[in-house]
Amino acid sequence: MNYLLPLFSVLLGYGIALFLKPKSKTNLKLLLAFSGSFLLSLTVIHLLPDVYESHNHNIGLFIMGGILFQIVLEFFSKGAEHGHVHGHETMSHIPWLLFTSLCIHAFLEGFPVSHHHNLAIGIAIHHLPIAVILTTFFINSSLNKKAIFAFMITFAVMTPLGTILSEYLPILNEYYIEITAVVIGILFHISSTIIFESSEGHKFNVAKVSMIIFGVMLAYFI
Repeated sequence: MNYLLPLFSVLLGYGIALFLKPKSKTNLKLLLAFSGSFLLSLTVIHLLPDVYESHNHNIGLFIMGGILFQIVLEFFSKGAEHGHVHGHETMSHIPWLLFTSLCIHAFLEGFPVSHHHNLAIGIAIHHLPIAVILTTFFINSSLNKKAIFAFMITFAVMTPLGTILSEYLPILNEYYIEITAVVIGILFHISSTIIFESSEGHKFNVAKVSMIIFGVMLAYFI
């Protein structure tokens, strides 16, 4: 059942932004720094050895393909996957390019969870601050409340949907290693960007370094 954790984390983030309306960005940046290091460590410690044990000599190409694919997605999402959204422009409808890019990203993240259940924890921690930031951004942009709810619900279900399909569609099981390698590339790019963007001017203070170290240690012992 832990594959549902990413869904609950998005809903929790949505609720926090809607009802608590957090003003301080400091705690969110610390949580982002922790989630970035935790996700990166899970990827390196658990996912990477798994795909290289397959002895597929093209694994490196698939990982690089994932990095490049995430760069393309961010061209449309403007970096929303790592909390890089800002502005207060009024919106009358859902930003469809942002919506589509985020959903593809979240959907692909769910694929390795069927074999690495602990990854669901990392993705859930990753999605929580993103959901808070996105919901706050949409509220400040005066986007219709029903549209915000529809956006966040759809975003919430994409990762569990990816996990379910990877378990029950034979063709996806057949190419599990290659798909996971692509996801590794995506997570490499996302997590490393989060770690650096969580600090103003790319400078690290004691609190952020502590959160990053804690994320690495937790991923190792999980």
